[in-house]
Amino acid sequence: MKAARFSAFGDPDVLGIVDLPDPHPGPGEVRIAVRAAGVNASDWKKRRGLMDQELPQTLGYEAAGVVDEVGAGVTDVAVGDRVFGFCPDGAAQAERAVLAVYAPVPPSLGFAAAAALPSSVETAVRALDQLGVGRGDTVLVNGASGSVGSAAVQFAVARGARVIGTAGPANHAHLRSLGAEPVAYGDGLVERVRELAPDGVDLALDVAGSGVLPELIGLAGGAEHVLTVADVAGAREHGVRFSRGDDGRAIHALADLGPLIEAGRFAPPVVTTFPLAGIAEAHRAGESGRVRGKLVLLVG
Repeated sequence: MKAARFSAFGDPDVLGIVDLPDPHPGPGEVRIAVRAAGVNASDWKKRRGLMDQELPQTLGYEAAGVVDEVGAGVTDVAVGDRVFGFCPDGAAQAERAVLAVYAPVPPSLGFAAAAALPSSVETAVRALDQLGVGRGDTVLVNGASGSVGSAAVQFAVARGARVIGTAGPANHAHLRSLGAEPVAYGDGLVERVRELAPDGVDLALDVAGSGVLPELIGLAGGAEHVLTVADVAGAREHGVRFSRGDDGRAIHALADLGPLIEAGRFAPPVVTTFPLAGIAEAHRAGESGRVRGKLVLLVG
């Protein structure tokens, strides 16, 4: 099969499409003929040598496609089903990939939209679960307009929470469409939030990692009411919980998503697509920071 891989660290030109053996699913896993695979910031961090140090490396942790082989014990899907989910081997940017966590692609979604969702949705739901967000809570989401922030806003609203979200003015209308009350980030953030919530908020989620944990702690009434998925150093300094995938993934998130999408209560992110062979261009676009929404590679 064709797969994206790099054998040296460096700029996007080190990326190539190579022939690799087809993978096969283990117990509880499925293999898909990949139709689309998500691209994340972790991909170019890996390519630069800022994460895993072994070489060569494949890429991609999220994909959508058609099941073409099932592992032992799999009874919830069958060959021919459309599914999306996580590839634990980090090899989803390929013609075939093994998924260990998966769910049916919602009927109204295409493969590109489905492949854009697993990482952001799981991160958002895990953070909300760990914060204990529920009906009647007032939640502040710092960095609410990005893929993770938008997912967090929508899931929190679906749980019955009131959501205040920080974003640049250009994204305020987008946040309102998702059910959040927008405020601008930057100097004066605390005062702007208190105009909407004079007594502060119940909980705060930091998705942006923009150095505002002290302000979030003050607004939420203590570090125990704040969680970040983006600021490791700040979490350590201020006693805030940092959520990472290895502290318990929200594996229910993908299955929970389908009914919300079909009910019109969750809007997937805008997707910008590239062919698998255009992976270097996708990395350049992502690193430029000028692309709104999610980057997805189309396969097959």
